[in-house]
Amino acid sequence: MKTQDETTQPGPQGNSAYHRLLDEVREGTLMPGDRLREIELSERLGVSRTPVREAIRQLEADGLVTHIPRLGATVRSLGYAEVMELYEMRAVLEGTAARLAARAASDVELDELNALNDRLAEAGTGPEAARMNRVFHATLLDAAKNRFLSKSILSLQKALLILGPSQLLDNDRAEAAVGEHRNVMEALKSRDGAAAELAMRAHIHAAQRMRIRALQERDRGIDET
Repeated sequence: MKTQDETTQPGPQGNSAYHRLLDEVREGTLMPGDRLREIELSERLGVSRTPVREAIRQLEADGLVTHIPRLGATVRSLGYAEVMELYEMRAVLEGTAARLAARAASDVELDELNALNDRLAEAGTGPEAARMNRVFHATLLDAAKNRFLSKSILSLQKALLILGPSQLLDNDRAEAAVGEHRNVMEALKSRDGAAAELAMRAHIHAAQRMRIRALQERDRGIDET
C-alpha cells in the first residue's frame, strides 16, 4: 500500500512537467487565478495528460494549486493576510538561518556568498538577477547547516512563488537588496549571530514592504476597472 507522499510524487515525465510549471509560476507566465487545463498543458509541454495530471497533483500538494467548482485546477491567489503571514514566517526562518550561518559557515562559504552578491550587483535587474538572488539565499541556507530548517524554508519558498515575478525586476529594489545582503555579510564575517539575524530580518521586511505596495496598487487597479 502506498503512502500519501508516494501517491503525490510524480514519475520522471511528471517531475519534468512539475518543474516546468513551477518555473512558469515563478516567472509569472502562470498567474494567480489561471486555469490549468490538462489538454492545453500536455500540448504545450509535449507530454501526455498523465504526467500533467501528476504535476498538477504535486502542485496542489505544495499549496500552489486549488480546485474551484466549475473551473477545475487553478493557480492559487493569496490574500493580503496570507502574504503578510508568509513574509513574517520568512523573516523568522531566514533570520534564524543567518544566525546559524554566523556560527557554522566556513570561510570558503562566506567568500562564495560575497562573490554571489557581487554577481548580483553586476546583473542589475531581470531574470539573471532573480536567479543570483535565489542562489545567494540558498547558499546562505546551506551554510546554516540545519536540515530541518532547510526543509521548512524550501516549503515556504514554494508558497511565495504564487506572488509572481521577483521584485528584483525593479532597479531600486535590486540595488537595495545588494546593500542589505552586504549588511548580512558584515555580521557573518564578524561571527555575530544576533546582528546577522537582525540584518536578514530587515532585508526580508524591506521586501515585504515593497510587496505590500504592489498589492495595494493591484487592488486599486481592480477597483478602477
